[in-house]
Amino acid sequence: MATVTIKHVTKAFGDNVVLKEFNETFGDGEFITLLGPSGCGKTTMLRIIAGFEKPTSGELYIDDQLVSGGKTFIPPEKRSIGMVFQSYAVWPHMNVYDNVAYPLTIKKTPKAEIRKHVERVLEIVHLSQYAERFPNQLSGGQQQRVALARALVAAPKLLLLDEPLSNLDAKLRESMRFEIKEIQRQLGITVVYVTHDQTEAMAMSDRIFLINRGVVQQCGTPEQIYNEPANQFVADFLGKVDFFKGVSANGRISLTGMNGQSIAYDGPRTGKVEVAVRPEKLYFSPDGVLEGVLESQYYLGDVDDCRVRVGDVLVRVIANGYEYKSLHVGQKVRLGIRDIMVFEDDGSLEQMLKIQT
Repeated sequence: MATVTIKHVTKAFGDNVVLKEFNETFGDGEFITLLGPSGCGKTTMLRIIAGFEKPTSGELYIDDQLVSGGKTFIPPEKRSIGMVFQSYAVWPHMNVYDNVAYPLTIKKTPKAEIRKHVERVLEIVHLSQYAERFPNQLSGGQQQRVALARALVAAPKLLLLDEPLSNLDAKLRESMRFEIKEIQRQLGITVVYVTHDQTEAMAMSDRIFLINRGVVQQCGTPEQIYNEPANQFVADFLGKVDFFKGVSANGRISLTGMNGQSIAYDGPRTGKVEVAVRPEKLYFSPDGVLEGVLESQYYLGDVDDCRVRVGDVLVRVIANGYEYKSLHVGQKVRLGIRDIMVFEDDGSLEQMLKIQT
């Protein structure tokens, strides 16, 4: 297995700087996810690790070996990595066995050793019974498992995955998340995974690196990043959230546009603030701190996705599905709040929304 040490890596294409001072160590056996919107630099970082791109500055080590930096550059085939791309890239004229065996075949590995490794990895990805089938006889998820087995067959130190599930339908994508995570646990291999899908990142990662415009905004466990976001961008990108303006003073926040209603706050920020509230942190209660009118509700089976108008502001509430029958549009309701996140109102939220549109 392997550690990856990234020291002050920057990457620019001409005048366009796509990565700025990436500086981190990925631990042996960790499942690391590089998360962020399209164009944020996450795939560029993965390609630098793989050896498909050279950093403009900085150094990259796999274990104690310098593989990129200064005058040193180790090509991809000598880095002991396996890689799975967004497209399955399986050979259509080869059966499953031969597709998986290919990396060993081109190394002229003895046939008996190839068979041992291929049979082992096909068992790990649950494809042993499909060894003689061709890709056109497989589902999308099975083809992606072929690509995963091919990446694992040569026992790489490091597995790199570049949005490998984005071409699958929602149900299959969900099941593959858990399969990949279980394979990683079973092998104890270090994984660096690139995605823009927050649910994938939350479900699979030991640590998430959330990147925006080439800069790591925050790194941490899924729980840390979700519940303790470093800034408004992180709060907005990872999970559902509403932002409300207000003024903090004397242990309360007076919420702008909500008919003078306020909520308790014992944190350090005073003056103009942005209050971030996740919709699952709100609930209907006769003792709630906010009063409003139920404007709409959408029954989704497990949840009731509601919009409540509080003064001039529309507030999203994700309630339990069984509450759907006890509520009706136009009803006066009160909302309790389990938790809030408070940021300085420095204009960064408006700038973020401007960039996104």
